[in-house]
Amino acid sequence: MTVSLSTGLRNGMLNATGFTTAFTNGVLYIYSGPQPLNADQAVQGTLLGIVTKSAGSFSFGTSTNGLNFGTPASGVVAKDSNAWQMVAIASGTAGWFRLMGNATDSLGSSTTLPRMDGSIATAGGDLNMSTVNIVASAPTTIDVFQFTLPAS
Repeated sequence: MTVSLSTGLRNGMLNATGFTTAFTNGVLYIYSGPQPLNADQAVQGTLLGIVTKSAGSFSFGTSTNGLNFGTPASGVVAKDSNAWQMVAIASGTAGWFRLMGNATDSLGSSTTLPRMDGSIATAGGDLNMSTVNIVASAPTTIDVFQFTLPAS
């Protein structure tokens, strides 16, 4: 499945918010199973872990341990130089992710929140990980995470 942008994110990108601002101090959830049909839908599958800065504790509405992006170049924006990590809360096969902005922890249906969903694989996914086999209590690091805005 391809990356899915929520209505809230698309509207923000067309307005004054922009991608990096929408996800400033955000968080990345890793789930098992197939991703929802679009990022406006509620989550499905088992939550395997929550990726934050250095696997630190995260609370919505604060900047502490939130994820950020670097400066865009040539239509591509990548994760910043900080460690994006999680300690798995459940065991399972990673199937998809949801990147969320910092405003709220609502994982239900929404057409206003900035969210991006994508597939996870060891190769050919929207997010490639060294392994998709997640083990509870084991650490996982996201080395590469980037988003490309196509020219057309």
